[in-house]
Amino acid sequence: MPATLRSLLHRGELHLRPLTDAGEHALDAPLSWLHSSDLEDPTPFLAEGQGLLTTGTQFGAEAEVLDEVAEAYVRRLVDGGVVALGFGTEVVRAGTPDALVAACTRHGLPLFEVPYETSFIAVAQANAEAVARDANARGAWALAAQRAISLAAMRPDGLGATIAELSRQLDGWVGLFDVSGRLDRGHPADGLPAADLDLLRTEALRLLRSGQRASLPVATQRGVGYTLQTLGSGGHLSGVLAIAKGGALDRAGREVVTAVIALAGLALQQNRELARARGLLRTGLLTMLSVGEPEVVQATSREVWGPLPAEPVRIAAVDVPDHDLDTVVDLLELWVQDRPGHLFFAVDDALFLCVNADDTGIVAELVDRFDLRAGLSDGTAYRSFGRARTEAVQALDRRREGRPGTTEFGDLAREGVLAHLAHVDVDAGAVARAFLAPLLDHDRTAGTELTGTVRTWLQENCEYDRAARVLGIHRHTARARVEHAGRLLDRDLSVFSTRADLWAAFVVEGA
Repeated sequence: MPATLRSLLHRGELHLRPLTDAGEHALDAPLSWLHSSDLEDPTPFLAEGQGLLTTGTQFGAEAEVLDEVAEAYVRRLVDGGVVALGFGTEVVRAGTPDALVAACTRHGLPLFEVPYETSFIAVAQANAEAVARDANARGAWALAAQRAISLAAMRPDGLGATIAELSRQLDGWVGLFDVSGRLDRGHPADGLPAADLDLLRTEALRLLRSGQRASLPVATQRGVGYTLQTLGSGGHLSGVLAIAKGGALDRAGREVVTAVIALAGLALQQNRELARARGLLRTGLLTMLSVGEPEVVQATSREVWGPLPAEPVRIAAVDVPDHDLDTVVDLLELWVQDRPGHLFFAVDDALFLCVNADDTGIVAELVDRFDLRAGLSDGTAYRSFGRARTEAVQALDRRREGRPGTTEFGDLAREGVLAHLAHVDVDAGAVARAFLAPLLDHDRTAGTELTGTVRTWLQENCEYDRAARVLGIHRHTARARVEHAGRLLDRDLSVFSTRADLWAAFVVEGA
């Protein structure tokens, strides 16, 4: 146990006598050292947490010590962090001054009397022995704790066992927040109130976003204190260790926590190496999807991560800066675990996400969190994954011209073909196919001839009589088909710019 005034008073051979009732907390406060001084203001030579022995020479030769003198003296000691005062009697004064006892009582400073037959050096030595015993005991505890933690790290769930062992050694709650700010594991499982969890998650995210190694003390409204410590190297943090603390950790406690930080960092580094291997596999599967082999990818993904998102799917191409890529990938790995069957991703010439067509919130969440630019394809089946990937890249290229956010390929198609001819990096053919898709799909499924009718109508200078003669149909039929095409395209075909866009699409696509 640490050296305290209580342990010192229990040393019967010293014959010390307490003169004030300072309370349990004051008696059990650590007493790191004892000095002796009769200076009027000894505080410049004392450190917080230490005790003082005095014979009272500073109070002068008067029989009674004035209340204001004793008050000022005790206030200086308390402000300086002194935790105990011992008064040696029969050296300068017979007994302890009543004014000093009253001042110590008012300020809650423990005061004890040292009889003439007990030397100050004996009192100081007794305290020093207690300090040394406690230091040795804490050192032995630190070694034993580090040994137990090292053994825990060798268990199948080494990281979880390490966290649990640290919790037992510190006799308090310990938790690990992952890169998304989620509490990955904590011990004991029910040892963290919901309100504290919200606060710690917020502060952990703030540390992670800074990207720098740091330690942060956090105090809750209930007065409970925590220490947050980042894990990983600067620029690539891999989590935050949270420790509930009843008080400041001593040197032995800090050594144990440092050992856990090193072991946790090693475990997370190993996970990162495994993630790199998984990343190479993901890239290979992305290539297979792009060339039209979804069955093999589906089987592989189901064994490693879970099933692919259900068709129809949309592909997002995301532009991620190099310095954020590892953090983004770590987060996506967690999302895949948390949302099986909702996300597949891989890194190639960009970061590609595959999500269900009705579940694009994942893309928006990622873009918002890291302030990224993304392009999103139209919905498609896996057999057309390659085309959707191209659409996503086209949309991303357009988004790169503006602020962070997401551009959908469907928006490009609605802008028309001519709007993209000035962009040499945009595949006008892909835009044209998307523009004409409503007509082509309707003709294919309904057996109609809207596409040919509209093309002929444009070729004949948008005159219904001439188009009808070329097609061999009634002019009212030609008009009805063109109007139907306009509704499918959601465009007003009486407007010149729309007709020009439509003709450009026919020319580019060769439809």
